[in-house]
Amino acid sequence: MARSIRNITSEALELPEEERLALASELINSVEGISDPEWEAEWSRELDAREAHGPEHARPWSEVHSRILERLKKS
Repeated sequence: MARSIRNITSEALELPEEERLALASELINSVEGISDPEWEAEWSRELDAREAHGPEHARPWSEVHSRILERLKKS
């Protein structure tokens, strides 16, 4: 008997954060294909630069998401 997406999702959400991230990466890779090493290196540099600025410059996703939606409404 096939398991429903709802059941699979429910089980996946019970995994520890590290395992959920690994699962998410696997799922994304399964639909996006092979990653680009140059893109990966550039993204790694970007993440390092963001981390160097410290958490005091970080913004909650809810705030960033709202700003993006407002910009999209204006365009």
